[in-house]
Amino acid sequence: MPWHARLSIDYAARDGRSVARFRHDGPLRILQSLYPEGDAICHNVLVHPPGGLVGGDTLEIRVMAAAGSHGLVTTPGASRFYRSEGEAAVQQTHLQVQAGARLEWLPLEALCYSGCQAHNRLRLDVAPGGELIGWDVTALGLPHAGQPFVAGSLQQHLEVPGVWLERGRIEAGDAPLLDGALGLAGRRCLASLFHVSGTPIPRERREALLEIARTRIDSHALGETGGATSPQPSVIVVRVLAPVVEPAMQLLRGIWTDWRRELWRLDGAPPRIWST
Repeated sequence: MPWHARLSIDYAARDGRSVARFRHDGPLRILQSLYPEGDAICHNVLVHPPGGLVGGDTLEIRVMAAAGSHGLVTTPGASRFYRSEGEAAVQQTHLQVQAGARLEWLPLEALCYSGCQAHNRLRLDVAPGGELIGWDVTALGLPHAGQPFVAGSLQQHLEVPGVWLERGRIEAGDAPLLDGALGLAGRRCLASLFHVSGTPIPRERREALLEIARTRIDSHALGETGGATSPQPSVIVVRVLAPVVEPAMQLLRGIWTDWRRELWRLDGAPPRIWST
């Protein structure tokens, strides 16, 4: 029987403290709010007890940060799209950031098992005066377990309405895309890190953020397959291809740390769940 789960997280500022309220329907919820950086920033861990999605399953996630609040959302481990007999497994995420709010969307990677029919959709709505840092990391197959991605598909959708849209489909049988020099060139991890502002980012600041990212990329083992760009004045994107998840995630975490310091004068404080 397919799972249909919904979760809404609402961040608000209360007397200098960011607080989270959530509502859920089905097996999707958040753990206790944590404050490793003080009251101003609320850390939450999103948990999906079944551990993955099969054909017909749907996860709907909505996160809203109200004025003055700062929320950070991550996960305790990878999400999984398992083999499907035909129906798609769908994850839909909608992030909303109001004026004067900050949101960090930092889930761990999504693993696409061979034979899956995965739809991963992420929509970002950032109001003028709001700011967001987030990432999306996807791995095709399980190379460490000797389980390559030889069947199935992934449909990916990333959107800032009216500003930035990326939509693509990867079929396991598309050898030119998966293995060609103009495609993934045999790499099976696709990772994107993005900063989205509700208003155009001043050119000097944009150039500083791009330089920070490019410096990290150039000094990393994945330097030849990473890049940073600003497709629109309110969006900065870092992309990297890797053979497996770990080096890509290491690079993104480093840039995230540097961006936090540049944008918000915050030292990188990795969520505690990452070290457990």
